[in-house]
Amino acid sequence: MKKLLAALLAASLCVLPAHAAETPAPVLELDAGAAVLMEKETGEILYSLNPHDRLEPASVTKVMTLLLVMEAIDGGSLSVEDSVQVSTRAASMGGSQVYLKEGEIMTVHDLLKAVAVASGNDAAVALAEHLAGSESAFVERMNQRAAELGMADTTFVNCTGLTAPGHLTSAYDIALMSRELILNHPRIQEYSTIWMDSLRDGAFQLANTNKLLRYYDGCTGLKTGFTSSAGYCVSATAQRDGMELIAVVLKSTTKDTRSATASALLNYGFATYTVMDVTPPQALPPVAVLLGEQETVQPVVAGQGRILVEKSQIDQVETTVELCRDVEAPVEEGQQLGKLTVTVGGVERQSLPLLAAQGVERLTIPRIFGGLLRGFFLSD
Repeated sequence: MKKLLAALLAASLCVLPAHAAETPAPVLELDAGAAVLMEKETGEILYSLNPHDRLEPASVTKVMTLLLVMEAIDGGSLSVEDSVQVSTRAASMGGSQVYLKEGEIMTVHDLLKAVAVASGNDAAVALAEHLAGSESAFVERMNQRAAELGMADTTFVNCTGLTAPGHLTSAYDIALMSRELILNHPRIQEYSTIWMDSLRDGAFQLANTNKLLRYYDGCTGLKTGFTSSAGYCVSATAQRDGMELIAVVLKSTTKDTRSATASALLNYGFATYTVMDVTPPQALPPVAVLLGEQETVQPVVAGQGRILVEKSQIDQVETTVELCRDVEAPVEEGQQLGKLTVTVGGVERQSLPLLAAQGVERLTIPRIFGGLLRGFFLSD
């Protein structure tokens, strides 16, 4: 029974996928080889252009590097205060860098700043080597994590995004890993939102490569990239009115058109969609318990439901409750007593279980007879 209830719970918590794609989106003028707009909380795709084309991501690769570092920090195996000694190889990285010296010691905190703000290739390799022993071992972890996230279009060859044969991903996959990073490791925004900062006690200045931080209202990050073969790329995140969006742009022609394209995607998302809390239409009544030590049990909604809806459909959102009239003891805490269903325009969008807030033991035979006897004598 417990396994059955667990399966019902897992199934009922699922949101119907790809709802946003069912409504034809307007054709946006985008300077991009590929693009994806995703809502963070639900993971729904709001707009896409060649989402699964395998392209070079340049330094947007570092979203996965940052994800693995943040997972280690939040998992307790790494601290931002840990010291990292820079290897010869890390110090030799070209492209964007913070000019680390062989043997230089820098904290994980400062290396994270160097990667998130200045896109430092040397800092990325230093972190990779510190975590996995070598960049190649770290890249194996990157590809393993990509597979776990369902990034079927992706093959990583390095942790930096420097041009390398076979180093490819897609706009959709970048959205997946970006969502995982900002959804489950929000502390990354302490770094991705830095506009200007410094290293080495102020001796080396940092300026964020993501100019949307300064010019786009609500921008929270995340990572830019550029090489001559990849073009201008970005995974841009922004939050307004309780909704956070991820706009991925690959193979744009200039810095300015990259920012303009990401802005156009974000503007479309914020103008068209909103995220709403799922709540019962009225207070849930208690459910009668037969042969229980308590007469009733209180149902509660499992988790906090949220749905993504088009703003034009807000008045079409309806919630209905199906609840047992009674249940026989014993009742286990978390036992399903019914479900809450959300529809938009008559189409079911989400179903959440209604669960018992506490357990109720079954009355024993002596207690049943004791109750009958008390009732008999009190009736006189």
